Amino acid sequence: MKSVQLRLAIATLPLALAACVATAPDRSESGATKPNEVAPRKTEAAQAETAQQLAAWHFDARPAAARDGYRPPLKLAVLLPLSGPLSAAASPVRDGLLAGYYGETRARPPLDFIDTAGPGGIAAACTAATAAGADFIIGPLGREQVDTLFTTPECSLPALALNRGDQPVPAGHASFSLAPEDDGIAAADYLSNLEKRNALVIASSDDNALRAAQAFRNRFAADGGAVVQTLGVVDNPGDMNAALGAFADKHVDAIFLAVRGNTARLLIPQLAIAGLGGATRVATSQLLANTGKPGDDAALDGTVFPTDAWTSRGTPGLPPASLLDDTLPTARGGAARLFAFGFDAWQLSAYLDKLLQTPGASIAGATGTLGLDASGSVQRTPAWSMFSGGVPTAIGDGH
Repeated sequence: MKSVQLRLAIATLPLALAACVATAPDRSESGATKPNEVAPRKTEAAQAETAQQLAAWHFDARPAAARDGYRPPLKLAVLLPLSGPLSAAASPVRDGLLAGYYGETRARPPLDFIDTAGPGGIAAACTAATAAGADFIIGPLGREQVDTLFTTPECSLPALALNRGDQPVPAGHASFSLAPEDDGIAAADYLSNLEKRNALVIASSDDNALRAAQAFRNRFAADGGAVVQTLGVVDNPGDMNAALGAFADKHVDAIFLAVRGNTARLLIPQLAIAGLGGATRVATSQLLANTGKPGDDAALDGTVFPTDAWTSRGTPGLPPASLLDDTLPTARGGAARLFAFGFDAWQLSAYLDKLLQTPGASIAGATGTLGLDASGSVQRTPAWSMFSGGVPTAIGDGH
């Protein structure tokens, strides 16, 4: 177990300077209250339960919140796998968090990074965080470690876990993830908002695609829609005209694609041939995989997909993604999403009090608009993009 605070601060000093492009940006967002958020008026029992849940966060020990809700921890411990096989994923999360941390010009808590890949794992990391005087934890990153965090006595400090576990989120804890299920839920809501009612689902066989497809089916049905059929495809599908043509008279008005870009390039022309070219196409964020050549990617034109706010339209407190792409490897390519995730982890640690106590509250994050539901899970509304001329193009709020 080790603290790497000084080494990381020096290594990321150029990034810290570049990130200081805004002074205490207002993270407030207005919006409708989500169905699973706490209603403004509560019974006495509900008020007592809420007070007990808030007490578990120890917010009263912190200085009063700023006008925009900024109320960071007193001392922060970040638990990440800084060594071992998961360190490659942890590096962009770490650097994104530091970009947000150093980009904040108001009072910031002392910050320690603790390696969860060391002897004793997450339990030892929690013990080290407590011994160092931390009052809040960000991490860990692994799903199994999150379950340990939620159930181990050594991990009693309030925490923002960076994944979803199988265990319920206990009081004084929250869960933030970039799970594939989020893409499926976002796509279903997007289509429901457009009053689409009959969807064809096309998914590849990898775990992320299957999870996204299942989440889409569940949410689309809950929204009042119907999934006509789910078609499984391989990465390089051949002639599917007959299979797709069977749905030409099924009143399909939406198509959900849980496939990578190279697979979608082969499928979309066949959708048009099969008479399904007029259906609204929404994909997962996997659509960006194996893309980057506009001439080839023109086949994807008209396909909408969820994306991160930072890479599509920019985020207050961060320099443009295109700028960091040239200078910082951990913010480049596929790592950019984890970089944005780390940035948002810092923001959430500083604004959790506001999100918990203000019904319908949200903040503008790098991965999207962030809120917190009653179960302790961070709810993320993504930005939306669409391929146009073979290039991903931001389309605002997706409507």
